[in-house]
Amino acid sequence: MKRTITLFICAIFMLTLFAGCGSKDNNSASSKDGSQFDTSREINVISREEGSGTRGAFVELFGILQKDSSGNKIDYTTEEARIANNTSVMMTSVAGDKYSIGYISLGSLNDTVKALKIDSVEPTVENVKSGQYKVARPFIIVTKGDISEVTKDFIDFILSSDGQKVVEENGYIPVSNKPTYSGNKPTGKVVVAGSSSVSPLMEKLKEAYLAVNPNAQIEIQTNDSTAGINAAIEGICDIGMSSRELKESELNAGLTPITIAMDGLVVIVNKENPVENLTSEQVRAIFTGEITQWSEVME
Repeated sequence: MKRTITLFICAIFMLTLFAGCGSKDNNSASSKDGSQFDTSREINVISREEGSGTRGAFVELFGILQKDSSGNKIDYTTEEARIANNTSVMMTSVAGDKYSIGYISLGSLNDTVKALKIDSVEPTVENVKSGQYKVARPFIIVTKGDISEVTKDFIDFILSSDGQKVVEENGYIPVSNKPTYSGNKPTGKVVVAGSSSVSPLMEKLKEAYLAVNPNAQIEIQTNDSTAGINAAIEGICDIGMSSRELKESELNAGLTPITIAMDGLVVIVNKENPVENLTSEQVRAIFTGEITQWSEVME
């Protein structure tokens, strides 16, 4: 009798153990490196700060920016989102959080994070150029009123074939077909301020320009698009950098916008995340808080 009871208890234990294992498997998926990913975990949304041109373009392109009943445009990014104040912080945050999701410039993408396909289209320069990958925005510089000779010369270089070659070499899409730079190497200082997304490209353009015009000084101040635009309006900088289109009020302030490149926006996740593709609607729902668990977007 005792042996029968013992065998019965052992059988119950084994059934419980197998059931527990089955439950665990149902809530997990394997990434390409074989690590386990708990699909029942909440999605940790990471967004950029208000004023960021990258955020402005992202919420508009994915329909997160919508008009309310009064016709005012409202950014419906979930209040649960953590905020990254620049591109570097965004990438570090996603790379360090297995269950996070964020977004960056295509030109800033590296192998510390994984880029997702959107609507089954891979985010590449070629796909942005062809129009297949539709999540793209302009990189814009702005000036106000009369500009100095050296400022004009630097802009001429950026739009020349030499400057646009720098654009292309750094993973962005050229927009100008002007001839080779032929400036007269003016002396002076140019202060450039604004978008942390445009800033890495501007650093490369600065380096290339100073190689052909060592008489110039270029100072780059990195913050966000709105800050750069306002600095240009107030005359604090010579050139403002923006990774979004200008608002009507900003144009009415007397700014002249110039598009220097096109850039794709990339939705990024941790490298251990098995998700490879999201639809535009899924991205919108994640960043507005309508979708909260990874299991809801697993194929």
